[in-house]
Amino acid sequence: MARILIIDDDEQVRGATKFLLVSHGFEAVAVADGKAGIEAIKTCTFDLIVVDLFMAGMNGLETMKVIREYNPQVPIIAVSGFLFKGYCPDMPNFEDMALEAGATTAMYKPIQPAEFLRAINCSIGLAA
Repeated sequence: MARILIIDDDEQVRGATKFLLVSHGFEAVAVADGKAGIEAIKTCTFDLIVVDLFMAGMNGLETMKVIREYNPQVPIIAVSGFLFKGYCPDMPNFEDMALEAGATTAMYKPIQPAEFLRAINCSIGLAA
């Protein structure tokens, strides 16, 4: 059973994501911020990490950079409530920023369960 770490500052999103993953046979650990996520990877091994890009304190980009120092190989799915492309001409491309910071995949909220599960399965090498 794959173990997945969820790092998201929104309690409802964390809970819903954890419920979705557990109901599909994954082991899921959910934490509320980047610092707690870093502490979690120091004590446990995860097959995949889901990181919200916009969090108070340590944001997702910073969090991913630190995660990469501890585990350069773990797949990371970056999620954001902001649309990545074409949302606003003056807005930075958060998808590119997430990929440069170490994400293997970037998705935006609200997460579509089937698409999210496909991304997870592909990221950890399970048949989609």
